[in-house]
Amino acid sequence: MRHFLTLRDFTKDEILDILNLAITIKKETKAGVLKDYMPKKTLGMIFEKSSTRTRVSFETGIYQLGGIGLFLSSNDIQLGRGEPMKDTARVISRMVDMVMIRTFSQSKIEEFAKYSDVPVINGLTDEYHPVQLMADYMTLMEHNMCDNLKVTYIGDGNNMTHSWLILAAKLGFELRVATPKGYEVNSEILDYALSEAKKSGAKIIITNDPKEAMKDVTVATTDTWVSMGQEDEKEKRLKDFNGFIVDDALMSLADKNCKFLHCLPAYRGYEVSEDVLEGKNSLVFDEAENRLHAQKGIMVWLDRNRS
Repeated sequence: MRHFLTLRDFTKDEILDILNLAITIKKETKAGVLKDYMPKKTLGMIFEKSSTRTRVSFETGIYQLGGIGLFLSSNDIQLGRGEPMKDTARVISRMVDMVMIRTFSQSKIEEFAKYSDVPVINGLTDEYHPVQLMADYMTLMEHNMCDNLKVTYIGDGNNMTHSWLILAAKLGFELRVATPKGYEVNSEILDYALSEAKKSGAKIIITNDPKEAMKDVTVATTDTWVSMGQEDEKEKRLKDFNGFIVDDALMSLADKNCKFLHCLPAYRGYEVSEDVLEGKNSLVFDEAENRLHAQKGIMVWLDRNRS
């Protein structure tokens, strides 16, 4: 049984296969051709964290593929009242064809997948956000940005940073990560990425200097400094991240055609300026739309590769 829990579980060829499938399905959708790739299939969507893009994209996506999505808030199912994850997995996976989970610890989704009879997709955990990275790279493919790709990630060493590390290591492009001291990436994930980079030829640079990380890159990306569950740290984080805003001054150090990505929601004036987010080199809303199409590719691919 193949699951989509982290990009660590996929080869370069498999990642590109999924993305090319997603691009094909997107082209069909734009042409008004909605094929029933997953007729009458049911996607269970378990949310322990709130969402905009994840819920809308998965619910719309499974519908466009010919199936139906079931929104399952943890407050509305027995999981929220203390039912063990393994019991929830064994019950729900006997009733639906696929499950997407947006939760906190990666260990939760790993446990669910262990006991599930159907494919499980990681809609976000504290450690990884792989579906977002599929949408990000799909956007770069569409804009012909993947040759000689140099990406910089400026900000917190969080689930987005970890997912960029894995993607770069698998696909073999250059990635620079700049975080404030004390907010570095998970050391085990970094060690894995560096090991994989030796095989793929990826170049991974870790620094605490955003200016160094931005020099001559072709893609710049960031994320909120205050993720869900960190609201009580907001004032401290805003001080610690001083100088890490992606603004015109920082972007001027990059390649003149450097594109900007952000997984959203974006907090203008904190991690990114209004001018950059709304600027001509911003691909943020193309990227957001591609959550729908990339996730359709993931669902179809998993449905085809159940064994």
